Parts: sequence; structure tokens; C-alpha cells
Amino acid sequence: MNILGIETSCDDTCAAVVQDGRRVLSNCTATSAAEQNLYGGVVPEIASRRHIEHISQVAQQALAQAGLSAQQLDAVAVTFAPGLIGAVLVGVNFAKSLAFAAGKPLVPVHHLRGHIAAHPQLEPPFLCLVASGGHSHIVQVESYTRFRVLGRTVDDAAGEAFDKVARTLGLGYPGGPAVAKAAQGGS
Repeated sequence: MNILGIETSCDDTCAAVVQDGRRVLSNCTATSAAEQNLYGGVVPEIASRRHIEHISQVAQQALAQAGLSAQQLDAVAVTFAPGLIGAVLVGVNFAKSLAFAAGKPLVPVHHLRGHIAAHPQLEPPFLCLVASGGHSHIVQVESYTRFRVLGRTVDDAAGEAFDKVARTLGLGYPGGPAVAKAAQGGS
């Protein structure tokens, strides 16, 4: 089974083809990080506009690298939530259109559940910290289809905090890698 996955929940436009749920045949990304860096963090409107500009070519590139056409796919998957609403809508509408045109099913994917399911070496049940951009959750994973959120941030999440620290220190965007690099030389 070959599935094209599309992810546009924040500032990167991503598409990948995955075979049988685990084998990655292609993984393509267009980023607006350099432009977001001018503002010290993600500007939702800029992210959405860049997704519109890049989504078609990124999806085509993912299919080409996998050596498949849209008609050879078994399904199209797309992040539907959570994320920047304008950015998410670009991905969802593109995926809907592609799935409809190719006559394939559309599979909605919850962004945070995707992060959890991406670690097949972990056998449920387990406790998981999901720190993804604007989302920080502590989740009890009962199975790969049953989760229970035990706690979450109500304001800035870890990713946003790193961006703000990096901006304050003049380290650039994205903040996590910039702070980590600076910390290697710190005391």
C-alpha cells in the first residue's frame, strides 16, 4: 500500500510517500524558515502563502522520487489539525482535490497522533511527551488508536519558548536548533 502524506501545519510544506505504513519512499520539504527568521518566528499569513506557492511542486516531487503517479497511490493522507488554520487549510484542500481527481480515499491525520505513531519501536501502553512547535502535551498512549491527554500547555509551548529565547539572544529562527548550538559553547 502506497500513501502520499501531506503536512502543512506550520511553516514547512511537506509531502512523503510511505509504503506499507513504515517504508519511506520519498520525503520532500519546502521551508519558509529563512523568511520567518526575519520576524523571529512564524508569521501565520506568510506560512500560508508559502504553502500555496509550494504545495503542488512538493507533492509532485514526492511522487516523482517514489516513482509513482497519483493514480498508483492507494490513498492520500493529510494533517487536518492542530496547527495554523490557514496553513492547515492549504494542505487539506490540496489533498482533497488530489484525492478526488485520482479517485483515491482521503485519510485525515491528527498532527500530534502522527508524532506519537511515528515511533514504532515503542509498544503501548506508554507515557509520551509531545513537544511540537505550538503544542506540548503529556499523553498516555493506551494503543496507537487510543490516547488520553494528561496535561498540556495553555500558553506558549516549548517550541515557541525556544523561538522567543533565540529572538531575544539574537540567535535566529528556528529557535530550538539555534539555542542548542549556542549551548554547546556555553558554560
